[in-house]
Amino acid sequence: MAKSDIEIIVEDPTAPEADSPPVTTTRVVEVASLLVLLALSVMLGFDNWRTGISWASDGPQAGYFPFYLSVILVAACLYGLGREVVKRTEPSDTFVTRAQLRRVMQVFVPTLLFVLGVEWLGLYVASFLLVAGFMWWIGRIALWKSLLTSFIFALLMFLTFQVAFDVIMPKGPLEAAFGF
Repeated sequence: MAKSDIEIIVEDPTAPEADSPPVTTTRVVEVASLLVLLALSVMLGFDNWRTGISWASDGPQAGYFPFYLSVILVAACLYGLGREVVKRTEPSDTFVTRAQLRRVMQVFVPTLLFVLGVEWLGLYVASFLLVAGFMWWIGRIALWKSLLTSFIFALLMFLTFQVAFDVIMPKGPLEAAFGF
């Protein structure tokens, strides 16, 4: 099949600006991730060493395999950190720009509030608020359509999980008021 010479370019009016200043570089994120992973693997290695990493009369102790996996993970982290030290004179690419981070936070913050809200509001009310909020704020859909769609979604979730399959889900004061 021959390629067409016609190229269609679609402009996204909500796309992040190309000239947005960088927030951080790839090297900083890689080093931070490696350090967090290194700390976690050292902690896991120590805990599994404390549990027991030798062979017992009936086979390996509980910490045997996890300990050696932690050792491998520590070695991989040290290798990655060493590689970053060697490459420190080379320029690093931008990991995220300010405009890109703002778009990520537009999704992350409401999702974090949803996770926290499930504890006090219950799954269905928190889902209603999350879906309606995303549709109205990010999707720029009319408020009444957002609320209606979100209500139908939350109701269908409730009917599916609570009524049809009797699955235990986190419930809040609204469900308690209706006797569920």
